[in-house]
Amino acid sequence: IAIGASTGGPAAVEKIISKLPVNIRASVVVVQHVDEKFSQGFVNWLNRKSAVPVRLAREGDRLLPGKVLVAGTNDHLYIKNDGVLGYKRQPDGMPYRPSIDVFFESMLNNWSGKAVAALLTGMGKDGAEGLLRLKKSGVFTIAQDSKTCAIYGMPKAAAELNAAAMVLPLDSIAGIMLKKIKGAI
Repeated sequence: IAIGASTGGPAAVEKIISKLPVNIRASVVVVQHVDEKFSQGFVNWLNRKSAVPVRLAREGDRLLPGKVLVAGTNDHLYIKNDGVLGYKRQPDGMPYRPSIDVFFESMLNNWSGKAVAALLTGMGKDGAEGLLRLKKSGVFTIAQDSKTCAIYGMPKAAAELNAAAMVLPLDSIAGIMLKKIKGAI
């Protein structure tokens, strides 16, 4: 499960993470636009709300079921071609760090398993192009709806591109993710 968020994202991410069962049979990666100075505090807060362990993603981490890994630096989190996580400075020109598009692109290129990707509240359009590419490759994609977003920017860009298989209110996203993982939809 990959989740991308920006403005208003911490509360939206918390709402999803808090609904995940302790025995979830998926790995979860969160790319939230937040300065690295605040990443550990964000993780600590999520841990208090989650049955699933949450921690900052480290260089060399593997994606394992039952863990939530959160991008933790001002560099871009990505899946390397050997399937482990890493951070990279490039592309420098991205206005948002860490970039959701960079992570989604790495999923497309270096993740061979089943996947679900969601784009939540935020300004701009980071993640929309990546979500579209994931959808075209067969990944189940979700965008948060306008009524439940703090800022309907990134999900709006995704909806305009037809990048989301489903556009959902925030309260419905975790349940649909879990059903998709279990093969119920």
